[in-house]
Amino acid sequence: MKVEKPARYVGGELNSVMKDPGEVEVNFALGFADTYEVGMSHLGINILYEVINALPGVWAQRVFCPWTDMISVLRESGEPLRSLEGGMPLCDFDIVGINLSYEMCYSNVLAMLDLGRLPMLARDRGDGDPVVIGGGACTVNPEPVADFFDLFVLGEGEEVTRELCLLFARHKKEGFSRAAFLREAAKLEGVYVPSFYEPVYNTDGTIREVAVRQEGAPPVVKKRIVENFDAEQTIKKPVLPYINTVHDRCTLEIMRGCPRGCRFCQAGFAMRPVRERRADTVRAAARSVIAATGYDEISLSSLSSGDYSQVDELVGGLVREFSDQRVSVSLPSLRIDSFEKDLAAELQRVRKTGLTFAPEAGSQRLRDVINKNISQDEIIATVVRAFESGVSSVKLYFMIGLPTETMEDLDGIADMVKSIREAFYSVPKEKRRGFLNITVSASCFVPKACTPFMWEAQDTVETLGQKQQYLRGKLKIKGVKFNYHDAATSFLEAVLARGDRRLAPALLMAYRNGAVMDAWYEFFSLERYMEAFRACGIDPAFYANRERAAGEVMPFEHLDCRIGKAFLRRERDRAYEGVTTQECRKQCHACGLQDICGLAKKQVNR
Repeated sequence: MKVEKPARYVGGELNSVMKDPGEVEVNFALGFADTYEVGMSHLGINILYEVINALPGVWAQRVFCPWTDMISVLRESGEPLRSLEGGMPLCDFDIVGINLSYEMCYSNVLAMLDLGRLPMLARDRGDGDPVVIGGGACTVNPEPVADFFDLFVLGEGEEVTRELCLLFARHKKEGFSRAAFLREAAKLEGVYVPSFYEPVYNTDGTIREVAVRQEGAPPVVKKRIVENFDAEQTIKKPVLPYINTVHDRCTLEIMRGCPRGCRFCQAGFAMRPVRERRADTVRAAARSVIAATGYDEISLSSLSSGDYSQVDELVGGLVREFSDQRVSVSLPSLRIDSFEKDLAAELQRVRKTGLTFAPEAGSQRLRDVINKNISQDEIIATVVRAFESGVSSVKLYFMIGLPTETMEDLDGIADMVKSIREAFYSVPKEKRRGFLNITVSASCFVPKACTPFMWEAQDTVETLGQKQQYLRGKLKIKGVKFNYHDAATSFLEAVLARGDRRLAPALLMAYRNGAVMDAWYEFFSLERYMEAFRACGIDPAFYANRERAAGEVMPFEHLDCRIGKAFLRRERDRAYEGVTTQECRKQCHACGLQDICGLAKKQVNR
């Protein structure tokens, strides 16, 4: 009675995995540094839950960051944070794995470790404490939180997580030594043990080198790639939550990687190469998930679903198979230039839904800079096809603060919205349905590791705010709703995205001063972090608002995302020349993954 949504904490959901504790050799806490509703919607967590629990003698139990009311209850009662399946305190697990999906969740990581009664700093843990593992999108540069983790998994987690579990089981049987386990784990491809490395700084605060301090540790840690993606385990029987989650549906991964090369997009580069699942594999997974859950929507997930080579066959087959059960099919990541009228009609057969597109920039010049490779004519032709198929609700995603952006580029966003509105009313009345609703969302550009724009300076908070208000005035149009992301939050995200280990004491201080749930606007306080930065002698603008020299050593220089730095720099140069780069499945640009891409092509052809 003391907390909102107690179903977040009780467990016992349909399809949750229960094992006999007496037969378990390795207890694995599968953690997510956000709320239950967000974590249960995360594809990676759902995949790893089934992957780990398929291992004999290994039990993966879920744990999520409690909401602020439950944090208070735990602190007042003295109760530790526990897992959902077995009710085990976090400190009693062998391994605690936490997904790092977003930089603004770092304070939640500290809350989970603290509430779970683990030493928050890795150097303070002994042989009897859990091994704390980090994984997920932020491991492209995990340096700001390196002090809190024993090791990180770089890249894709299925294969390497199995290997780590088996390695831990062997060490546990032999009498566990944390140091010995970490030395052997560091030999696995994709495993990064941060205590084995030490950044060395220049007098100006930049990094001179990242020195190896442990004999036998690799000088560069390469991310792990699942090469035979179609053969890798899929979700078959996901846990069915008691309460609504962010994505309350059957989510199936159809493709990894993206061939497009949008220059601001970390996922588009870090998740290369492009690999597909066969349509038959996806349909079999859909049958299993729908039978196990009763969901009424199948979402086909990837970074660019329209680039999936069998999209028409897959969507048509799923619609025909599941329409009698009133199960709809959605493609949440459609590019404008991959949208066809026939595909729109298929998607609308069971349930009428709006469509979401991401032009990202309002002018053709800026779309060329970011390598979006779509024209204004393509955008208008696409929305007309959508309107003719019965769509009357459109969401448009843009980004402000992009390199070389001018106020004329912001004017282009408003002009595009007006053109789309005109296009709706140009469709004959008998073909269009309802009233037009356009939602325009503008995020703030954040320079990220492993992208051509990782050298760029971010606009200041003040400049971003001015651009937001300018665009807000331009979009006061009937039927148009404008949303924009908090500039202060994006500033801290930029600090953490390219930060180094000197940020860890400030993160810890901010947490102890009340920072938690920073991804939620109502709890975020930039001033709390600014106070911590001042106390630790850190200038956050050094990380966010400073352009990097071409030869500067990055904090993540020793972590190889398998994309060549020279290639990324060439792409940055092409951006400033306004030259686009063709998608990599049509022409190889030697990004560094040519050999694996060749293997991926063979798998798709089979």
